[in-house]
Amino acid sequence: MARRTRPLPRMLAALTAFAATAALLLGGLTLPAAAGPKDDLEDQRARNAQEREELEASLEGTDQDLAELYLALDETKRRLPEAEAELEVKNQELDAAERELDAVQDRLAAARSQRDSLESEIAASDTEMDTAHAALGEVARSAYRGGDGISTLAVVFEATSPQEFASSYSVMSSAMRTQNETLAELRDIQAVNRNREARLGAVEDRIGDLEDEAAAAVAAADDARAAAADLVAEISQLKIDQEHQAADLEDAKAASEQELADLKAADAELASQIADIVAKEEAAEARRREEAAKNQNSSKPGSGGGSSSGGGSGGSGGSGGSGGSGTLIPPVGRSNLHVTSPWGMRWYPFGGRWMHNGVDLRSSCGENQIASAAGTVSAVRPAAGNGTHGNQVMINHGRIGGSIYVTVYNHLSRFAVSTGERVSQGETIGYTGATGKVTGCHVHFEVWKNGSTIDPMGLPGF
Repeated sequence: MARRTRPLPRMLAALTAFAATAALLLGGLTLPAAAGPKDDLEDQRARNAQEREELEASLEGTDQDLAELYLALDETKRRLPEAEAELEVKNQELDAAERELDAVQDRLAAARSQRDSLESEIAASDTEMDTAHAALGEVARSAYRGGDGISTLAVVFEATSPQEFASSYSVMSSAMRTQNETLAELRDIQAVNRNREARLGAVEDRIGDLEDEAAAAVAAADDARAAAADLVAEISQLKIDQEHQAADLEDAKAASEQELADLKAADAELASQIADIVAKEEAAEARRREEAAKNQNSSKPGSGGGSSSGGGSGGSGGSGGSGGSGTLIPPVGRSNLHVTSPWGMRWYPFGGRWMHNGVDLRSSCGENQIASAAGTVSAVRPAAGNGTHGNQVMINHGRIGGSIYVTVYNHLSRFAVSTGERVSQGETIGYTGATGKVTGCHVHFEVWKNGSTIDPMGLPGF
């Protein structure tokens, strides 16, 4: 029988399969030899989700419209090879479905041919039985009449000589043998026909099952063909979208460059503020040491000066005092810390590099954020007028282990402390949000040691 034609362009399927494979290779993916297309596709989806989260974190500080434009283009770029990989899988499913359909139709044709043969054989046997029945009736009638209208009894009682009796008896015996042979043949034909009819019933049942299988195979092939056609259309649209999004992004380059400059300026301003805190802490420490030296000198015999008025003021009201336990703790629960964007230099999606002064941690909107150590709240800045940082809390922890520590918490949804307030380690200072130029709720946490930012994840408490 003729095989079904496939309406989808096989050349497109081959090209898209090649493109998907090339994308995987260029991405540095190493696949196990036993992995199939579906396994590859699941790996690609998981990798895309992880990279998407990292990309969203890298867009911190970017204008929301600009960030959404870049994310849309990135989503299109990621979806394109994924859709091409899905098309490869669907084409394989379509090939398998059509092969199964062809096999089922071949089996169905063979079963129908067998049915036709059995029906022909049964019909022929019925004709043979009709002929045998007719012959048997004639033999019986002939035997009864003796072949010439004389009854069989007449052979015995009316024979005029032994020769006539022998001749008549021979005719009658021959008729009986013919009758027995015809009866035996008739029984054989009936037995064969019963077997054929049983086989015919089984074949008809098989044909019914195969017709159901064929219908299911047609539906599976149609579904796979429709899904593949949808993917072909989606791939075509994705390529169009990619061209338009890339053009829009190119138009937004000037705004992007300004965003990066604003981001660096905001970080520089924060660094200057923290440097001022450190300078005041160091000045206060110098005064404390000077006061201590004076007190020590005045207490020596013969100094004659008496003691001064108790240990000095401790500097400005912004002094952090002691940080408490000597160990900083994460601003959210330690059991589920998940870094979405690490501390350190990173690439800005629209060109350039900048220093990510903190670490971004996964956190749901509204989750409590706590003070990493005891200290004094140096600043509580609302999002309005605070650039990329959004709602921000800065805490001066003073000296911990001989070093001056300041921590910063950005993008809060709301505050739980005010400027000048003294907080304890673990006390709630605000709630996770997405204020400022960010793409979603998360923790942005910075640790400054002696005026320089450090990686919080390297601290013992983390």
